[in-house]
Amino acid sequence: MTVHPAAAEFGIWFRRTDIDGDQALVPARWDAVAQTPLCTRLENGTVSVATVEHVMAALAGCGIHNALIEIDGPEVPILDGSAAPFVEAFLARGLRRQAAPVRVLRICETVEVTEGAARARLSPADSLEIDFEIDFPDAAIGHQQKRLTLANGTFVRELCDSRTFCRNADVDAMRAQGLALGGTLDNAVVVEGAQILTPGGLRHPDEPVRHKMLDALGDLALAGAPILGRYEGHRAGHALTNRLLRALFATPGAFRLQTCPPELASRLPGAGLRPADLRAVA
Repeated sequence: MTVHPAAAEFGIWFRRTDIDGDQALVPARWDAVAQTPLCTRLENGTVSVATVEHVMAALAGCGIHNALIEIDGPEVPILDGSAAPFVEAFLARGLRRQAAPVRVLRICETVEVTEGAARARLSPADSLEIDFEIDFPDAAIGHQQKRLTLANGTFVRELCDSRTFCRNADVDAMRAQGLALGGTLDNAVVVEGAQILTPGGLRHPDEPVRHKMLDALGDLALAGAPILGRYEGHRAGHALTNRLLRALFATPGAFRLQTCPPELASRLPGAGLRPADLRAVA
């Protein structure tokens, strides 16, 4: 997989290099998401790209709004199960400011979706905030909650190295769907009851909820513009966050697309990134 710079207003697109013709292009957009519970999969009606949430989170967390991602297969590499390898590569290569204004999606009214005990909500705020709560019966995870404002390198320092997690039984379910075929104990936190099977254990005591926040940022990045608002997730997953975006765009007056002045841009994810932020997780 190779990530190329793109012109202002291009947005984020995937291009399947193993496919010929116009069908090779897949937009990284909320309305291109196909319903898959264990990851976020994009499709254009013919071609798909799965497990896009980690690279999307890395792009959003580094403030990259335009890129062409070339990939020679149907799934983004899992790497170490986090967004850190993508962030490291982006910052090592360098970021370039473009001569065009950034447009942001300001949340004007609260929008909420639920499914059983799971809930996802977007409400007005002056920057992007993520408040996530999980509750698993597995003693290795249990109940965790965390809230962050994602500006000034927060994503890079606090979230980007948190790995995907699953129960041992989930691994078989994902592989049966053709997902995570390269998955091992080295690129996911695998738990079984009170045990953490992954060598080295957790990178953070609350790594699972941090990873859910990482996933949420990646899924929210499919809105097509940085969001100014507060996202609250309670037992939410990829499908519910996508339902939330669909509800947002279907609700008149719930959002406003606006040009971002410099003072506002300083509160976006990726603003104020420094080399020291990367060293904090490297």
